[in-house]
Amino acid sequence: MPRTVQPRTALPGTALSPTKAAPPGAPDPHPGPAGGRAAPVGRDAEDRLLRGLLADLRRGRPALVEVSGPPGIGRSTLLDHAAALAAEAGIRVAAAAASPEETCLPHGIAAQLLGGLHPGTAPAGPDLPQDRAHPGAAATPRPDRLCAAFLTAARSRPLLLVVDDAQWADTPSLRGLQALARRLAGLPLMLLTSRNTAVPQDPYERIEPCPLAEGRSVARHLLELPPLPAEAVGRVLADTWPESADAAFRQEAARCLDGNPALLRSVTARFLRHGWTPDTGHLAHLAESAAEAVRERTVRTLPLLPPELLGVLRAIAVAGPDCTPGLIEALAAGPRTPGTARALTLLSGTGLLADGPRPALRGEAAARAVLADLGTGRREELHARAAAWAHRAALPDRAVARMLLGAGPVGAPWAVAALRRRAAEERAAGRHPRAARLLERALREPVPEALRVRLLTELATAVLPTAPEAASRHLYRALDPPADTAGPAADPGTVRARLLATELLVARGDFLTPAARIARAVTEAEPGTAEHSALRALHWMAAHGRPDPEEGCEPPLPDAWPARPEQAAEAAVAAWRTARRGLDITRARGLARAALAPEARAHVPPAVRTAAAYALVLCGDTEEARGALDGILVCAARRDARPVAGAALLVTCLAELWGGRDAAASEALDRCEEVMPAPLWHPLMAPGPLALRALLDLRRGDADAAARILDTRLPPAAEGGLAWAHLLYARGRVRLAAGERDTALADLLECGRRLLARRAANPALLPWRSVAARTLDPEDPLAVRLLAEERRRALLWGAPHALATALAPLPGGATPPGAAERARGRATGWQYRQALVALGTAPFSGHLTVDSLLDDARTATGPVPDRPAPARGTVDPGPPGPPPDRAGPAPDTGREVLRNGRPAGERDPRRHGSARGGPRGARRGTEPAGPPAPAAGGAPAPLTDAETRVAALAADGLPNRAIARELAVTPRTVEQHLTKAYRKLGIRGRPQLAAALGRTTTEETT
Repeated sequence: MPRTVQPRTALPGTALSPTKAAPPGAPDPHPGPAGGRAAPVGRDAEDRLLRGLLADLRRGRPALVEVSGPPGIGRSTLLDHAAALAAEAGIRVAAAAASPEETCLPHGIAAQLLGGLHPGTAPAGPDLPQDRAHPGAAATPRPDRLCAAFLTAARSRPLLLVVDDAQWADTPSLRGLQALARRLAGLPLMLLTSRNTAVPQDPYERIEPCPLAEGRSVARHLLELPPLPAEAVGRVLADTWPESADAAFRQEAARCLDGNPALLRSVTARFLRHGWTPDTGHLAHLAESAAEAVRERTVRTLPLLPPELLGVLRAIAVAGPDCTPGLIEALAAGPRTPGTARALTLLSGTGLLADGPRPALRGEAAARAVLADLGTGRREELHARAAAWAHRAALPDRAVARMLLGAGPVGAPWAVAALRRRAAEERAAGRHPRAARLLERALREPVPEALRVRLLTELATAVLPTAPEAASRHLYRALDPPADTAGPAADPGTVRARLLATELLVARGDFLTPAARIARAVTEAEPGTAEHSALRALHWMAAHGRPDPEEGCEPPLPDAWPARPEQAAEAAVAAWRTARRGLDITRARGLARAALAPEARAHVPPAVRTAAAYALVLCGDTEEARGALDGILVCAARRDARPVAGAALLVTCLAELWGGRDAAASEALDRCEEVMPAPLWHPLMAPGPLALRALLDLRRGDADAAARILDTRLPPAAEGGLAWAHLLYARGRVRLAAGERDTALADLLECGRRLLARRAANPALLPWRSVAARTLDPEDPLAVRLLAEERRRALLWGAPHALATALAPLPGGATPPGAAERARGRATGWQYRQALVALGTAPFSGHLTVDSLLDDARTATGPVPDRPAPARGTVDPGPPGPPPDRAGPAPDTGREVLRNGRPAGERDPRRHGSARGGPRGARRGTEPAGPPAPAAGGAPAPLTDAETRVAALAADGLPNRAIARELAVTPRTVEQHLTKAYRKLGIRGRPQLAAALGRTTTEETT
């Protein structure tokens, strides 16, 4: 039995509900002929319905079908498919397509349909009688006679009339089609039309059957084409590319394209044009292509809308995802604008609005296309009105700030406040480009100078992760006064804002360019305030970090730390300068603690407190420094000050490294590289993290990894700062470990030269002297001088880790030949500690070392007991009393050697001789005034290495000054060595020196 399609009727002026198509995969009640035309992709249910209606049409049952949907959904494709099916079934077909250009052309659709029935026949043909309603009017066929032509054709043979885009049909043709629909009953005629839902439909434009059909049936169907399902999108992709598309790509394509066949064709064409494949590697291209296709569809759809709906669409584009009916009414109100609910209903058929609880366009590209035809002023005014309404309605800052981005300056304080709050949220979420865009918009508003500086500083913080050089330029602008201001003074708020900008510049390592700006900021601050003290401190730090530090740019060090907390910032820098010079550890420690005290914390910027913590690290107070650094990191994280946090983490790494906690040092450096990656540092600071990483690798025994780190390419300006000295030190250590002594020595000496140019002589900063000495032979005069100098300065400074570094082999370094043999005979008990005290309190001389003091003590006094009475200023190593294997107490002469730092019998130059420290004859290199002291036991005492070198040069005939230049010591040192050599050899002067040296050598060899 054939299927009977019951008519679906409705009262005049009412709409019928859409026909529900059979679900995909259901059995086809009217299958097409074997090998027939395939259905369009994703339209299987519609294909089955059309096949059934065409089969009923052949049996004489009429039908009235309307296919509707948004642009690009495939209405025309389905109509073409139905016409092809009808032609295959032997049904006569007449088709017409309306267009906006022919809307005013009378009988345009009728002419196309009649042309399909009678090719070559005009609309007013012989079969269409004319009715001239008015004299002189154009000939127009009456609707009833137009219907008669189609009805006559249908009686002879089943007829299918296809009208595409009926919303653009001219009025006479539309009236004729309406009249035809009311006369379908009992005739084999099917009227198939399509309508674009983007164009609002008037109730009088509907094509409906006659409600009084007298029992004769007319099948009435309204087909609303849904989007293509994901499987249909996959079939289209599979038909386009031989290889199947990824499942993730298919799902993303269905989501981005909303199942619209036209958008899908546009995207596939673009992929084919560029040679892209449908896989996950091209998802970004898919999103870009989909956005462009949506934009093009929006551009094509906008001309179809009336002005009233276009105004509503613009309001939706301005409001974005935060659109509300109230906002639409506020922005699109007009005398002819329909109600909001009615307008949204009409716009829902355009395919321009996305699904969701709020009205919104499909993407930002569509919103830009909607607003593209507006002028700049009109567009900014619309955004400003929307932002003002959103502020009054207490919408979130996200909505207000987004609307303000498209508006011009509104001149209201709430605008800047909303933009700043939203920018802070974006920065906290890690979306720095968005935060930068918001702050740049805030700078377009008229704001006070202090607020302008704060905005520029926040903008620099936002752009630092992506554009560090741009961040520096924003900070320069923050330090520059506005062009319309005159006078040196600035209000306190502006000074505080510029203080933060200065701190970020200095912490990042940007010392050279903003130097003049920082100096001007110091002059603008009121003297005696905490801001003035902090700016002065930062100015000194910048002056010290410059590639060419100027002489006299730093003030003299204070005698005591300030009593007022407001001046604690200067105390921090003074502590840092005192520590790097290695002058007075007690003063440096006191200055640093004054700057880090709780009452001074609010007055000292975190970057300056980092310098004070660094001073404590150099003093050996690493636990106290780590506590201060933890507080600095918390403060820097709260203010989003990445450069300050990075500097604090570098100092933390140094503290852990010198303390021997390699794992903690590596963790601190990892955090530093996460907060401040290498590209974010100024070139002057870039070598610092690399040097620390190389030292950590070297401590772990991985010299190859350290060498690879040091091979990293650095900016050209990286060699000018203090951090380059750290890299030279690390490179020297790595090359020494690899056995490259010459290049290691060159790096270490250059490191020392750069440090000494900044008066950074403290070995706790970088023990470059002892490492450089290990690249040389132990007897080399330069090695002796470097070791003596570092040990003397380490004792003068007094920090434990500096002493340990100066007196112990460096891990990862190379041990010079002969050093291990000499170390076996070195005393390790109280004698060694007493020798250190003597070395620290003796007048400086290049030859004086711990070994020489111990040798002199053993030679002059013989065996020394292990536990004598402690000398003044030393620590008692344990209970007194000699061990069982030693007999008798040590002579007083031995304690005199270790206590005074000179061999027995040598007079103290501070109590004897001239003010320059000795007899005049000894200064001139002549014989001593008295007879030489006899050697103990009648045998000559052995000469020290330094005395042997000086005596050998003197025996060759070199004067004292030439010997001093040769050994890089002072002439006074040469005189002292010769005096000791004369006494030990039992001679009176140079004439006997050559013979005495030969005799001593013969005795030693025998």
